[in-house]
Amino acid sequence: MRVTAAPRQRGHTGGMSAPSSHLLPTGVAVFERGWLSSNNVLLDDGNTSTLIDTGYCTHAEQTLALVAQALGERPLTHVLNTHLHSDHCGGNGALQARYPGLVTAIPPGGSQAVADWNEAALGHARFGQSIVRFGFDRLLQPGSTEHLAGRDWQVHAAPGHDPDAVLLFQLDTGVLISGDALWENGFGVVFPELDGRSGFDDVAATLDVIERLGPAVVIPGHGGVFADVPAAMARARTRLDGFVQHPQRHLRHAAKVLVKYKLLEMGATTHANLHEWTLATPVLGDLHRISTGAPPQFNEWVDELLADLVRAGAAKVDNGWVSNH
Repeated sequence: MRVTAAPRQRGHTGGMSAPSSHLLPTGVAVFERGWLSSNNVLLDDGNTSTLIDTGYCTHAEQTLALVAQALGERPLTHVLNTHLHSDHCGGNGALQARYPGLVTAIPPGGSQAVADWNEAALGHARFGQSIVRFGFDRLLQPGSTEHLAGRDWQVHAAPGHDPDAVLLFQLDTGVLISGDALWENGFGVVFPELDGRSGFDDVAATLDVIERLGPAVVIPGHGGVFADVPAAMARARTRLDGFVQHPQRHLRHAAKVLVKYKLLEMGATTHANLHEWTLATPVLGDLHRISTGAPPQFNEWVDELLADLVRAGAAKVDNGWVSNH
């Protein structure tokens, strides 16, 4: 993990580099977390402090430590979530327990499920992922402006990866907090497509919004901060075009992403245990059933996904064990 921060930020820690610090304005720090947890963005003006996205629940202690190191004895005052996937809101509960005065804002979609704590509606279990209960204080409304750490941030709807996602844009500095709508090399899995709903058109529309905003620098939900936005946009559109032309390719990609994500969480597990998890994960059963042609039996299909991950250098299978790589 590395920390990217403007020079006066206190987010630096021993042994961590900040190669993109020159891209960020004063008061903005990024905790680049890897892929199990989303990146966390800390906006701090010395008075108020806001953390945007909070990582996965199994990394909550690290999230707490990073915030405490950056703020010292000062409390975190606000949490905002770009969307409610488990890797973006999994630290909410721990932060709310640590900072009792914390104000949490979430996008409107899914807010009723959070208020009722309806885990079926939230859907994390369907994808084989964990979540810790949290609450919220207000909604992060698309079309509104948030005054955070001394700057105004526009809130824009960003459907596609998640139908209820938002992104935040700071007009004066040109900084875009994109969540999973745009990475340096693509974008997140288009989850509505896994349920048979349209999502690719929403991805394209969100890319159009980003293009109109014309950001100078993007803080993505995963991966490093980047400034070559036109190149990233071109890669995202090429990737989207490929998925539109070959939707089964996207579904297989999504299945591999879900298996890889679980391996990131487990680290290593037995081959049998991984198969038990895949059998208990409803969305993988759905993806197997809608595979084109005559797909192999479920366990054989899972082994094909694993073989793809091994070939890509993303997993290792050895003597009955499967490990993240």
